[in-house]
Amino acid sequence: MSSNAIDNATLLSIYKRAALIKANDERARKVILSGQIAMVYYSYRGQEIIPSVMGEILRDDDTLCTIYRGIHDMIGKGFPLRELWAELAGRRTGSCKGKGGPMHLTYPPRGIMVTTGIVGSSAPIANGLAWAARLDQSDRVSICTFGDGASNIGAIHEAMNLASVWKLPTIFVCQNNLFAEHTTFEKMTAGGNIASRAAGYAMPGVRVNGNDPAEMYLAFSEAVARARAGEGPTLLECMTFRFFGHTFGDDDSYMPKEQKSAAMAADPVPALRARLIADRIATEDELASFEAEIEAQIDDAVAFALESPWPEPDDLRFDVFEKEIAA
Repeated sequence: MSSNAIDNATLLSIYKRAALIKANDERARKVILSGQIAMVYYSYRGQEIIPSVMGEILRDDDTLCTIYRGIHDMIGKGFPLRELWAELAGRRTGSCKGKGGPMHLTYPPRGIMVTTGIVGSSAPIANGLAWAARLDQSDRVSICTFGDGASNIGAIHEAMNLASVWKLPTIFVCQNNLFAEHTTFEKMTAGGNIASRAAGYAMPGVRVNGNDPAEMYLAFSEAVARARAGEGPTLLECMTFRFFGHTFGDDDSYMPKEQKSAAMAADPVPALRARLIADRIATEDELASFEAEIEAQIDDAVAFALESPWPEPDDLRFDVFEKEIAA
């Protein structure tokens, strides 16, 4: 499907989100290599279009349950950069007061409810939030994102079955980047297609090119509209490619070199940028100006994080129970 299926303003907005997501990942890797922040980091480079489209369509009150390789999902949904970077740095000004770090980021004001460190566990939680929406008689939707590896975890299947039985407004978004940790998709998944599994749960299953803004926009829009109308869940398998290893710095020798080179040559963010210029949706100067603004925003967020205080030992007593316990 051509990008012409999306109006120009929407396509430009999707690019702006994707450019921010891409730049944020590039900065994270530089900060780690410089020694300014020590953290386990799961790069999402190559997967920027999927969350950019989702963020364009979702409302603030729609909820998101994502995974440890999910910072791109959160930025797409509007996670403030200062609170994000402060949490990555483990500082008190972070969204979880420095107690969560990159593995457990949350920001409820934008519906970013949980980052799970357990593979596949995002799905049952997303169902709980979807059930809450039903109880509230709200039309908000619940998004569950996971990778191709998690698609083989029992919790994902249990959650899809329950969502279909109860007609929950849950959208299961599998970002199939072709590698689960250090294992290729073909070596661990029978059938070669995750979307087709939806038939077993009486829900629509759609496989899309997650790097194509138009395909992604159409499929996700239909899933959201269906969920808001009370028609139940959808499974989306969004095909993409991750440019780096499972964790930043690991040996990615399990990734075929030619396949990786081809994917990086087709990098979806520069491809969308070139399309915007070719179709005269934006000029080179306009995009360069916006990209400079992005770098300034990230500069500010990193500086804010590094200048913020560390948590105190006594902070361990707080945010554990609903009511504060006297010392």
